[in-house]
Amino acid sequence: MEESLIYNAIFSDGHFEREKLGALINKGGAAGKIYESVTHPELVAKIFHDRAKSKTNRLKLEAMLQNKPNIEPVWENGKKFIQIAWPEAVLEDDEGFCVGYLMPLINTNEAVSLDHLMQKAVRQKIGLPESYKYRLNAAYNITAMVAALHQCGHYIIDLKPANVSVYKENMRVAMFDCDGFSIKGDRARYPAEFVSEEYIYPEGMSQTPEEMGEEQDKFALAVILFKLLNNGIHPFSGTPRKSGGEMDDIQTRIEKYHYAYGLWPDTYQDPHPYSIHEYLDSKTLELFDRAFVKNKQRPTAKEWYAHLTYLFKVYKECKKNQNHGYFTAKGCGMCAMEDRFKATITAIKQEKEAPQKIRGMELSELTSEKNLASKLQKRREFVRLNKLALFVVVLWLFFFGALCLLLYPYRDVLSSKGYFLQIFVCAIFLKLLYVGLDEGKKILPLLQYDLLVNMLKIYALINIIVCFFVINGFDLSLFRI
Repeated sequence: MEESLIYNAIFSDGHFEREKLGALINKGGAAGKIYESVTHPELVAKIFHDRAKSKTNRLKLEAMLQNKPNIEPVWENGKKFIQIAWPEAVLEDDEGFCVGYLMPLINTNEAVSLDHLMQKAVRQKIGLPESYKYRLNAAYNITAMVAALHQCGHYIIDLKPANVSVYKENMRVAMFDCDGFSIKGDRARYPAEFVSEEYIYPEGMSQTPEEMGEEQDKFALAVILFKLLNNGIHPFSGTPRKSGGEMDDIQTRIEKYHYAYGLWPDTYQDPHPYSIHEYLDSKTLELFDRAFVKNKQRPTAKEWYAHLTYLFKVYKECKKNQNHGYFTAKGCGMCAMEDRFKATITAIKQEKEAPQKIRGMELSELTSEKNLASKLQKRREFVRLNKLALFVVVLWLFFFGALCLLLYPYRDVLSSKGYFLQIFVCAIFLKLLYVGLDEGKKILPLLQYDLLVNMLKIYALINIIVCFFVINGFDLSLFRI
């Protein structure tokens, strides 16, 4: 054994031991590597990569040893389940540098990331229980863990499903990397260094992980609980209300408080089509509203713990499917969701089986003969409409060209009505004519040429002005060239 793998272990009660490390278990994350302990087989050692932080690491670890949360191992069916890898002793080398710490050994083969619990396909692939009650049990245990940490003044900060593990057997929590938490000490707080998008509370977007505290945990915990109770759906995901364009990413929607599952609808997005939030207990929905709606007081982990205790009491197993469960008289949301999913699949299947059409014709009917006949029919229709359009143009030119002759016999009656009324009637008449031309553009191909339509409008306007001058006896010399 190399000398570098023999260290001094300083336990919480102050006594020293020489600690001999064994094989490398894994390379660990950004903070350090994990080794077996030869001296204490029930423990493992985490050895930090960066020794430059020796002093800071020691102070933080000592604060953790002095302020340990009440999260004890659980015995079930004669088996011990370690729930949290909290430091048991500080490790230092012979020069007095803090190099890492000892922590309880958690059998990672018996635990899985909480991420794996969210989706049905993943649960089935790795053999996790399908029962909805198991997810409720996981939610309860995670909440208990967070509440115990908060009671000591510690905050997880980078709280997300990927950083939480649960035992496959009973959904008990198995929490690792506790040295990354925000730790309360007697004289100072030792902050966290990391936080993950999609779990950052809205007000925290302008903060660093070092500045974050309980509000971050309260928000992230609520996101995890929502996903566990609602089939892995993120509370800030949904379907867009407006078609077209890209949607904001999840963290941007969080920052803008676009929560689509609240007591009031969101203006940006609708709920996910397979959400079962409407079948949750009303108190559950109120707590989620408080967690995700602006200017509300987020529920604490302790409040969630009390509420989940209540949900266990009112939980009912579905009679149609024993893996389903529900809480209210609304019935089983899981069954309703599966019915919606089956209806969607059926609709997609029917659409695929339906005859495919192009321009109203089935593909099977598009033979070369029928295609040619269709083209000839469209050509004849085009010629007919153009003849009709030409007739309209000729009639338009003739009518306005003869307008003065048609109205001249009535000049005395018209002039007696006054200029204002005449101009008003002319304006209304012109407006109706222009609207008629614009509507004609939709039907008659010839009128789709803007230049022709504009010329007809100007022609009508000039003739109406000339007619106005003639009826009222104005001098027409200004029109002479």
